[in-house]
Amino acid sequence: MSFQNSALLLSWVAIVLLALVVAGLVRQVHALGRGAPGTAPLGPAAGTRAPAFDRLGPGLLLFLDRDCGVCAEVLAAAGDLGRPLHAIFAGPAAADPSPALTVLSGERDGLFADYRVPATPFAVLVGADGRVRASEPVGSPEALRELTLEAAR
Repeated sequence: MSFQNSALLLSWVAIVLLALVVAGLVRQVHALGRGAPGTAPLGPAAGTRAPAFDRLGPGLLLFLDRDCGVCAEVLAAAGDLGRPLHAIFAGPAAADPSPALTVLSGERDGLFADYRVPATPFAVLVGADGRVRASEPVGSPEALRELTLEAAR
């Protein structure tokens, strides 16, 4: 077999392999676009019993991380909402939390798992009856205000 024939054969093999890789990637993109079957919802559903209600009581539960940049802004804005506030940290708590709030630290495998928190900051509003009124990720202080206004209706 000549050099030219070997190079041509090798080129065709490379093209076929690339076509298979592209087909696999297209398949993955379509699967991601449809959403994975059986994905769990974010946080507890509204109306369900709040996990660890006897430990926390009613109020706004903010799931935070000390290293999260926007978490400090959301925590500062939450203090102005006039609700009982519980700051729940995945690891160690922030340095200067306000004395007006309950701070729990090291809860990554505890309350974070119980409330199915995917990322921080995440807010859960719990009513006096122990039921979840609303839960969703809050990426800004404005999103937190909207969540509390929506749950108040």
